[in-house]
Amino acid sequence: MLIIRKAIEISSPKYSKNNCSAYSMIELLVVISIISISISLVLAAVQNVRAAAARTRCGNNLRQIGLALQQYELSYGWLPMGVAYQNGKAPQLSITWMTRLLPYVDQNSLWLQALAAFQQNSFFETPPHFPILSKNMPLFVCPSDFQAQSPYNSGIFSVALTSYLGSEGTNLISKDGVLFVDSSIKLIEITDGISNTLAVGERPPSADKTLGWWYAGWGQVLGNTPTGSCDSVLGVRELQVTPHYSNCSPGPYSFRFGSLNNDCDAFHFWSLHPGGGNFVFCDGSVHFLTYATDSILPALATRSGAEILDSIE
Repeated sequence: MLIIRKAIEISSPKYSKNNCSAYSMIELLVVISIISISISLVLAAVQNVRAAAARTRCGNNLRQIGLALQQYELSYGWLPMGVAYQNGKAPQLSITWMTRLLPYVDQNSLWLQALAAFQQNSFFETPPHFPILSKNMPLFVCPSDFQAQSPYNSGIFSVALTSYLGSEGTNLISKDGVLFVDSSIKLIEITDGISNTLAVGERPPSADKTLGWWYAGWGQVLGNTPTGSCDSVLGVRELQVTPHYSNCSPGPYSFRFGSLNNDCDAFHFWSLHPGGGNFVFCDGSVHFLTYATDSILPALATRSGAEILDSIE
């Protein structure tokens, strides 16, 4: 019996408290790692779903804008001016194409308010215009563009911002697009085809918030003419001609990723969606164009360049 007991004692494993504790700690670390990875995957999935939803809502905004542009053209026979100047004699000086679309996006009362304000004072940075200048318009703001979702306080007045700029074509000099200073382009004049020509695209307001005003604005001044460039309209190969932004390259700029903190990114189309941005074409269709399509944007931006494209995406 003694021999058997000794054998049992020798063959039986002995567990100390230290061994047991070490084994439990390893298990705990493994479980924590699995939970951490699972949470990361879930959060990433939620973030992707939210980003996709915001991109879809943004596209819906542009779809409504495209429809309003077509209704405007049907009413007047031409698309709205990108921005109004007319040698300083425009009845509503410096208003943008977005302001002219107000009656076509269920905002006729706001349009009438704007007309009344211009009757009181032709300069938009005056008290009669302040209520409209600060009026936030969700239709003109991308859901991903959080900084544009509330008015910017300039210290004197508040300014409502926009994430969408009209396509002036190549740049502020060429005026070969559909929305530029004093433009009055008819759809029939878009010989490249309305389904192949950009109307409006995404670009968040400039970092200093001086560019990206939906109601009215000067934009870049060329000679003595405010062009609205980079404020309410933009070219796909835009030039920088403003002393205020002398730290930025003169251009031309291309379609690429930008930053909310970089003023120089005001000179090109970009968005807060990963990989590209939404554009509405002159036929009202909306396309998400990736930054890889930059090479074909000059062809898409011109209304009568006679370029031949195999695909727009």
